[in-house]
Amino acid sequence: MKALPTAFIERMKNELPDGEREAFFAALDGAPHKGVRANTLKISANEFAALFPVEERVPWEENGFYTSMEKVGAHPYHFAGLFYSQEPSAMCAAPLLEVQAGERVLDLCSAPGGKGTRLAADLKGEGLIVLNEPISARAKILSQNAERMGIVNAVVTNEYPDALAERFEGYFDKIMVDAPCSGEGMFRKNAEEAISEWSEENIALCAARQAEILRAATKMLKKGGRLVYSTCTFATQEDEGQVCDYLASHPQMKLLRQEKLYPHKVRGEGHFAALFEKTDGGGRSVKQQKPFASAAAQKAYREFEREFLIGAKKENLHEVNGVLYSLPDGVFDWKGLGVLRVGLKLGEVKNGRFEPSHALAMATAFDECKNALNLPLGDERVEKYLRGETLEIEGKNGWCLVCVDGYPLGLGKRVNGTVKNHLPKGIRKR
Repeated sequence: MKALPTAFIERMKNELPDGEREAFFAALDGAPHKGVRANTLKISANEFAALFPVEERVPWEENGFYTSMEKVGAHPYHFAGLFYSQEPSAMCAAPLLEVQAGERVLDLCSAPGGKGTRLAADLKGEGLIVLNEPISARAKILSQNAERMGIVNAVVTNEYPDALAERFEGYFDKIMVDAPCSGEGMFRKNAEEAISEWSEENIALCAARQAEILRAATKMLKKGGRLVYSTCTFATQEDEGQVCDYLASHPQMKLLRQEKLYPHKVRGEGHFAALFEKTDGGGRSVKQQKPFASAAAQKAYREFEREFLIGAKKENLHEVNGVLYSLPDGVFDWKGLGVLRVGLKLGEVKNGRFEPSHALAMATAFDECKNALNLPLGDERVEKYLRGETLEIEGKNGWCLVCVDGYPLGLGKRVNGTVKNHLPKGIRKR
């Protein structure tokens, strides 16, 4: 049996009904469940289930599935952004927001991106999603995941909540607060790390920090907007107690629903989620960013676009130091904010010619590309490409979209039958 903290054991014995204590601790000593969520920006859940070794659906996530497959992150479909590997219980929070295309959405504590990428999929490329992470190293991972999933309307920020709250009062329609917590719900999945970091003092510190994050989030939510607060802990102080304190200090917020998942009751780890609606409040206008790109940069990109893409013209072209982006409609002016990604990075102009980015490849469908190299799953050339090797394949010279089963993995550049690999080194298979 795992060496759980004594204070935690005693507290849970007092909180759980008589008939559940043994089952709860037995569950924590068992094996965790694994899940994957289909990325509906690229593939439907049904289509994904027909291609990937999944089991039954996760009950609270229509796009989520249980799987027993090992090392899902090494699968070519993972590199293609067809799914996100996510703990099943953690999938319960994002659907509660019921995000609609065209809304402004904020995921305030977003890294590594499980909940935020689900919210982005709900937007269907319309509206705007801000994926924020205060810790720089984690923000970089978040940005990579947004790129892999083909998200074109995200702004990835690296800021603390208070800094954003000063800028975006009453701005967002929906906000996700997946707050840093004491992690008791991960005692089974990440036992060594979660148990070693646990203490009653840490619970109190987490609760205080969560309250501050919620205060900032509330300021950024518009009247009529909705907010989800979630944790992966069983601690009442961080869950139901936090909800009570929050409602007492924020009378403009109304609790609509809350759920708590326990590992002896569901196929998943511990998770808590509460849904709120803001019934009153105002806001202020936020300055928009006006797109600008030099005539030379626009010319170089449009020439590439005509050569490479079919009916997928990008708008809102914006240039920063020779790098060209396609901005989301109505995006805010981000001057003064720590920003890692805005909209879709198209590529950069070098010596008058346009060189496309990996992000553009990941946001392009097979049937949008005039020069696509499609390989079947299981073809040894798929693995060679993912390792960064060149491929010997005849075809049209120039930039090509390298795909597996019709889903982009990245870019190559073909010259007389040799395809030079342009998969970024940092994401290649080791």
